[in-house]
Amino acid sequence: MTVADAEKIADLLRVNLLPECYILSEEIRELRRILRYRNMIVRTATKMKNKISGLLMETGTPYNKNKLHGKKYFGNLLERIEDVPDSVKDMLKLSRSSLEMFEAVQKKLVNTLRKDNLIRERVQRLMSIKGVGEVMALTWVLEIDESSRFSSARQAISYCGLCSAQRESAGKEQRGPISKKRNKHLQTMLVEAAKLAPRWNPQLAALHEKELIRGNRNRATLAVARKMVEYMMAVERQQKDFVPSELAA
Repeated sequence: MTVADAEKIADLLRVNLLPECYILSEEIRELRRILRYRNMIVRTATKMKNKISGLLMETGTPYNKNKLHGKKYFGNLLERIEDVPDSVKDMLKLSRSSLEMFEAVQKKLVNTLRKDNLIRERVQRLMSIKGVGEVMALTWVLEIDESSRFSSARQAISYCGLCSAQRESAGKEQRGPISKKRNKHLQTMLVEAAKLAPRWNPQLAALHEKELIRGNRNRATLAVARKMVEYMMAVERQQKDFVPSELAA
């Protein structure tokens, strides 16, 4: 790189025309690698569950989908099914063994992350928000690293891919699809968490109901996800457990 190149890059940075790249610390990158591997294991385990269900449906075997993946129920099911080829039974057994292995591995990986002193305190604070579980808190900490790099919750929401382009014409407002320029790992986890969080958090439940009145369930889920980001940013800024606004008052 020449001096002229360096000067040009410096000028572009000064006038905000060159995007900066944030690099996580080596320790956080290592922990994030473990978490992403755990997520891959969970996805694979889900595929295995679907395969077990598919094999049973192919052979016309009735089963209770709520109990299917319980060890005792599955064992009893294998013993009583009839008129099913031995090859199918072997595949069911193999799939079940693989599923148990995947579940054991993912639990071991989460336990490794849970005990790490570098992130344990932050994770515990984030979990003080009702509706934010351990995996959600871990994902936030390891994908965001330092939340102070975002000047506002709005910027963090954009990074998570929870906002969409807004167009207004003749007094009518239109929104496009959610942004594809995002951290896909955070976006996926936040959307999934937002589907369950209203069950545990009264404030998020009220927000979800308010958005549902407008008739769009997906927008209601996104609204909850955005609010969760605001809550987590508040916890990170204040460095203390979350207190709902009505209790804080």
